[in-house]
Formats: sequence, structure tokens, C-alpha cells
Amino acid sequence: MVKRKHESNGTDANVPVKKTAKSQAEVHANFGDKLFEKDVVTKYREDYAQSGPYLHTVVSGLINDSLLRSVRREIIDNVHFTPKETDIYKIHQSGDLANLSGLDPSALKLLPSLLTLRDSLYSAEFRAWVSEVSGAGPLSGKKTDMAVNVYAPGCHLLCHDDVIGTRRVSYILYLTDPDKPWQANWGGALRLYPTEEKTDSDGKKVRVPHYDFTKVIPPAWNQLSFFTVQPGQSFHDVEEVLKRKEGESEDDGGRIRMAISGWFHIPQEGEEGFEPGLEEKLAERSSLQQLQSKNDEFDLPQEQWIDYEDDTNKAEDAEEEEVEFDEKDMDFLIQYMTPQYLTPDTVEELSELFAEESSLQLANFLSKKFSARLRKDIELHDGKTEPATNGWATATPPHKHRYRFKHADRAAADTSSAYDELLNKFLPSLAFRKWLSLATGLTLAKSSILARRFRKSLDYTLATGYNKPEAQLEYCLNVTPSKGWGADEEEEEEEEVKEKNSKKAKAKAKKPAKEDEEDNVGGYELYMAGDDDDEDEDDDDDAHSDHGVNIPPNAASATGAGNRRAAKHKKKAADPAIYQAGNEEDDGILFSNPANWNTLSVVLRDRGVLRFVKYVSESAKGDRWDVIGAVEVIDDDDEDDEEDGADE
Repeated sequence: MVKRKHESNGTDANVPVKKTAKSQAEVHANFGDKLFEKDVVTKYREDYAQSGPYLHTVVSGLINDSLLRSVRREIIDNVHFTPKETDIYKIHQSGDLANLSGLDPSALKLLPSLLTLRDSLYSAEFRAWVSEVSGAGPLSGKKTDMAVNVYAPGCHLLCHDDVIGTRRVSYILYLTDPDKPWQANWGGALRLYPTEEKTDSDGKKVRVPHYDFTKVIPPAWNQLSFFTVQPGQSFHDVEEVLKRKEGESEDDGGRIRMAISGWFHIPQEGEEGFEPGLEEKLAERSSLQQLQSKNDEFDLPQEQWIDYEDDTNKAEDAEEEEVEFDEKDMDFLIQYMTPQYLTPDTVEELSELFAEESSLQLANFLSKKFSARLRKDIELHDGKTEPATNGWATATPPHKHRYRFKHADRAAADTSSAYDELLNKFLPSLAFRKWLSLATGLTLAKSSILARRFRKSLDYTLATGYNKPEAQLEYCLNVTPSKGWGADEEEEEEEEVKEKNSKKAKAKAKKPAKEDEEDNVGGYELYMAGDDDDEDEDDDDDAHSDHGVNIPPNAASATGAGNRRAAKHKKKAADPAIYQAGNEEDDGILFSNPANWNTLSVVLRDRGVLRFVKYVSESAKGDRWDVIGAVEVIDDDDEDDEEDGADE
């Protein structure tokens, strides 16, 4: 955690530095004036009791100003920060400050004010203050749990409720630049979400967070915010710290949102207020909440399956009709697809490639004529703040996902726009499903189709696993009209590499992706291998914000797509661009899909595979637009076994 190593002064580095007992007056001197006065405590307790959307409070001037300035200087000069990125956050984080006493004396000498601050926050006097204001009950002074988090422009923390283990009160103390007051339009606010109580199909009461926040608390120097951790209720996020726009003042200190965040835990054995069995009860309550959270009864969107039986039953021989393209199918599909993807040679090549890789990415999938119409439709809305109308709705709950969505509707009468025609006519058609079956070599059944719009500075999906025993075919038609997502730049780099034959030229062409890592705007979709071993949900020592799926550094580069393997099948000069995503390094990424224009991705998803779309940064040039499909796969081996059994 400490930046520099120092020579030993001869003191045993393994002997922890003991906390020095402080008098009440000494402890009070480390806090703001009058904080412990009875009328001040009463005011904060009353404000806390009347707060919403759930109980919380904000305390200005919490710590003695000179002490906190000294803490900030020690952190800047001596504490090392590690960049961390998962599906739920992007931050720079210190080590666990609870372990300060375990540092060797030479390192500890660099952080005397930080040690004083930690001991003051977990002192009996301040714990009693927090307990009285919040009504949360006794708090542990033995189990300290805190870290320094730095949010640079682009950093964020998505919606979660902090319910892990024995946490009782969550807090955040801001160490932003005291001489350059934080401006609300820089972002970085703590935002609280209201919840609604609903009754599930089993008659049980569950709380569901609203898709939008109702309380915004901007950062401020020496300001403390805290709330009682409540399963299924204390949902909050940290707004992205926004990058400086052209024309804005550069006198902003770089917009570095530094804060100490952590938790007060229930009393441990031997402490006043310890309750035998309480830790087990909290673990049980946390597990129950996790089970309720997995209940998708109130989630939006819900899958709406399209069954093609009515279409196939119209044919005299449904089975033969199902696998063969006829002239009618070709005439229909050529209105939408690039003609080359309909040729027998290309379809055969795709089928062979899919059999080997279980995935495809097809560039320029839609025809030039139709894609031009579609692009014009989307650009009318891209990047604009709009209400959810014309069949669009907002995905909820926000601790799982948030984006705008629209279901495919084959019965829709209005297909006047190219977008509605794509969603309601082309993709749900039996002809497209026939082509998809031939291109993958799979026998396909019903499908669910959904249009999605990921708005910048708002939308994302957190990692979810696929838990059905049978594999599912999933496709994504990416129709993002704006540039700057990485995919378009990478394609230009690949073309440049092709023009140069030397290895030196190839290395040079790949270099910009690393240089532009901080310009990553998110919006990429990843399929990742899930962990074989269940994580210990009660392990508080690993991370100081809710656990997420770690994103490998190459996935968080400018492209968000990682490195690509070269296609093993040599493509013909006349073919459209056909490429496949992957990474030979064992980084957990199975497939990546950056936002781009007119690319169809197809993946065969197995049980346990995680999938998410990374939060779209405010600095993106537009929104991520796509249409996704989930298609049921019929196991031909099972059908053959049934037929063999019938013959016997």
C-alpha cells in the first residue's frame, strides 16, 4: 500500500503498533467543533429519522480541518493506488487501511495522521455518536474496515446495497481538494435509490429498487455521509466523474474524487454489545436477500418467446421446409442482408467456422441500402435525452441492469421505419431463422428478440450467468452509428497492419490501443467464464465495494474487445469481412463484442457463462444500439435416439 520501501531501523517489523489510549478530550479534538454537543447530536438524529429514500445523513466539517489536510497530503505522497475494473465499478483503490497497525515502523512513520484518523473514526466516542444518530445499535471498534478510493474522470460505481457479512453502517468521508471546491457538474455524487414493496407469486414481500435515483449527494471536502446497511433497501451508486469538456475551466485540480469509505460492523466477541449468534443471523438474512434478488419475477424485460410452429405447419412437409432455402426465402432475405452472406459457399464456410469456434462475427451484415435507411432512423435519436415512448421501456432493477428496451412484435401493423422493420419483420422471420440454422449447423426452435439502447452516462448490464442445462444460441446485431468505441479504430489498424509486412510494423500498429486505455468509454459486451468455486460472500477483506467480475486489462483497453485471433479459414477476396473474437491468453474472456455499426455476432452459450455490457461513459459520442436474440437449440442426438427407440 505504501509507495516507497525504506530501510529497516532495526525494529521488529512483525510487531504491530498498538493503539494508544486517548482521552475523551483528545478524541474530540480530532473532530469538528461542537460535533459531540447534545443539541448537535439531537439535530442529526432527527434529520436522520426523517431522511429518504432510506435513512441516511450528511455531516459537514466532520474532522479537524488541519488533521484532514495532513491525512490528504500523506495519502498523496505515500499511498499506492491500484486501478480496478469490474462489471460494477471502475476505481483506483488503496490497500486495506485496517492493516495500518501491521505496517513496519519505518513505513508507519509516513502515515501518522492517517493512523490518527482511523483510530478516531473507530474510537468508542465516535462509534457511540454514529450509533445514537442512526439507531443502528452497538458498533465494533475491533473490526475496522476502510480503504481510500480515488475516482478519476471516467470512474464509477454502479447500483448495489452493500449487504455483505457483518456490516452495520456504511460511510464515506470525502478528501477532495479543500482549496478547489468540488462542483456538482463534475459528477461523482452518491445517489440513493428508492424501493417499492411487492408481493411475489409465493405471497412473500420483496423490495424492488426503482430504476432511477431520488437523492443526490455531491462530494464536498470533509463531508461524511453514512447510512444503515439494510438488505434489499440501501441501494446506492456513485455517479461517474465526468471528464472536462472543451471550453470548461482547467482549474479543477484534475477532478480527482478522493474519499475514505468503509463500514462499521457489529460488535465482535469480547466487545460491549456482542450478541452470540448475531453474525450467523445476519449471514442467513444476507443469503435470503441474495436468493430474493435472484428472483426475476419483477425484472424487466421478461423474455417473450416467438414460436414458429404456426409457420412450419403451413408447409406440407414441415421438416423438409425447415432446412431448405427456397426462392421465396431468398427474395425476402436479400431485402435486408448483404447478398454475399446468402451464397452457399459463404454459408458453408460460416457453418464450418462455427463448428470449430462456437462463435461468429460478421461485418457489414445488413445490405448497404437497408443499413443506410436504418442508420438514418437511429441517428435521429442517438445521444438524445428522450422519454420512453413508442413501445420502449426501461430495464429494471438497477442492481442488475438499466437500459431502454423494446420487444419484437411480429403482429405490429406499423413497420414504416427501418428500425421497426428490422425488429418486427426481418429478425423474427422464419426465413432468417432458417439462414441462422444453416450458418451455425444447429437445429433451432423458438426465439426471443429484444432491441436495446444503452444511453451514455446511464446504462449497463451487470454480469449474469446462464443456468439452463441446454446450450442456447445468442446473437447480437450491433447497430451503433457513432464512432469512438474502439471497434472502428481497430479495424483501421488491422487494415494498416495488412499493408505492412514486417513484425515491427505490426507492433507499431497495435500500440495506440494501450496509449488510449484511459479513453475507454465502455459499452462493450463480454462473455466470460464463471468461477468454478463459489466465492465467500462474507469475505470483507478482499474488496471494499461489492464484488464484481474482474475485467482483464486488455478488455478495458480502447477497444474493449481484447486481442483477436486470426481467422483459421482463409477468406475469399470477394467475401465480406468475416472475423472472430477471442483471446489466446487465459484471461477468462470467451467472446467480446464492442459497440460498432452493422455487425452480427453469434455465440453458443453454455451453462455458467457470464455475460454483461459495460457501463457506457458520459464521454461516449453516442449510445450503444443493438438487437439481441436468444434461440432455443434442439439436440439432434436426442431426437435420433428417440427415433432409434421407436424403430426398435
